[in-house]
Amino acid sequence: MSQPSSQLRDIPSIAQLLHHPSAQDLLRDYSPALAANALRAATDAVRDSILAGQAIQSNPEHIIDEARSSLQQGEKMQLRPVINATGILLHTNLGRAPMAQCAGEAAKQAAIHYTNLEFDCLAGIRGDRLDPIKSILRDITGAEDALVVNNNAAAVLLVLSSIAQGRDVIVSRGELVEIGGSFRIPDVMTQSGCMLKEVGTTNKTRLSDYEHAIGETTAALMKVHCSNYKMIGFTQSVGVKELTALAHKRGLPLIHDLGSGALLPLTPYGMPMEPTAKESLSHGADVVCFSADKLLGGPQAGIIIGKTKYLNAMRTHPLMRALRADKMTLAALEVTLKLYRDEALATCQIPLYRMLLEDIECLTKRAETFLALLHPRLQTLCSIVTSQAQLGGGSAPGEILPSIAVSLQPDHISLNQLYLRLIGCEYPVIARIHENSLLLDMRTLRDEELSLLTQSLTAALAHKEQA
Repeated sequence: MSQPSSQLRDIPSIAQLLHHPSAQDLLRDYSPALAANALRAATDAVRDSILAGQAIQSNPEHIIDEARSSLQQGEKMQLRPVINATGILLHTNLGRAPMAQCAGEAAKQAAIHYTNLEFDCLAGIRGDRLDPIKSILRDITGAEDALVVNNNAAAVLLVLSSIAQGRDVIVSRGELVEIGGSFRIPDVMTQSGCMLKEVGTTNKTRLSDYEHAIGETTAALMKVHCSNYKMIGFTQSVGVKELTALAHKRGLPLIHDLGSGALLPLTPYGMPMEPTAKESLSHGADVVCFSADKLLGGPQAGIIIGKTKYLNAMRTHPLMRALRADKMTLAALEVTLKLYRDEALATCQIPLYRMLLEDIECLTKRAETFLALLHPRLQTLCSIVTSQAQLGGGSAPGEILPSIAVSLQPDHISLNQLYLRLIGCEYPVIARIHENSLLLDMRTLRDEELSLLTQSLTAALAHKEQA
């Protein structure tokens, strides 16, 4: 009898494995069906290795251990928290704005309980899921009416589909931006069924360009805030107030895609002036739409505010049901918006503003605290340096926030290897490589994350690269 045949015969059956003492915890912690599937996959792997001529253990303990590892790995969430040490406050790949603690708790409660999503507890009749948010948005922006959909691209799609389907919408050529994920404003407009009518040039658009383009098939004028790029030099654009005056003179609405959705002025936080939703409405815009998970600091959603006569058309549009937000999003958004009733409360509890407000002294102290947690040998690889953080998320392009980082120069692995090890840790750390060091920017780190960051960095540098 050949050795492979003998080894194959030694592989225990699934029934034998399920009755083995070492497998009892699998049956206890997982269902018998899952345990059997994992054991079957483990025995198949052993069989394949034997047939390939590889030395492999075929005893029950080894197979059960492999099945256990497989089941444990399968239980790990693929979508899980990471530590953002990049210095990019609104990192699109990392989920943009972290929400306030109270907003996260509201989403959790909505998720695990029944809610009065569409039930009026006072009147005992069917209710409107958006009534609570509509009331708050009226208070903080002065809007007549409000709607919420699942993101700002959806908001733009709904606005144009309800107001301008089959007709022209006039937009400056310099505002035909591409947003995240290669979605372009012209593509969204085409999908809505309206016809894009470009005016002006890439760098200059005048009020007269809009005026000369208005015709019998014009449905609206549209302004798109260029929140994800900056144009400098020989430029000219038309403000919301001037565009509104022209639109209303010709009996047309003005649509303002505000993009990043600031509800508070950013200049007190060292950032350039960013138009707010309230300002846009005060300048006469009929419909304003913006993201909730950028400068607003809430969950992913698209917010539409403006005149009731236009929003009513959106409310009854067939797309509205397809694009509406769920109960977890609405719960988190309601709590986030309530914070804006008091600017001091918003800046205290919304993480974005905490990151914007922290000064160099505070960031330096955080870096020193982190270094003190490291093993002395690892401390010799680190130094505290000045850094440059960014707002990110398609907001305030080109603007730099002064920051502090811990610079790390490993002595036995390359920077790329260290970067990859950090993102592969149990608590993944997303850092950035700059010149000849790996930077851990303190502006996007929280004090409570420092111990986890220490664990991950220690684990990443724990062993030398194998030859």
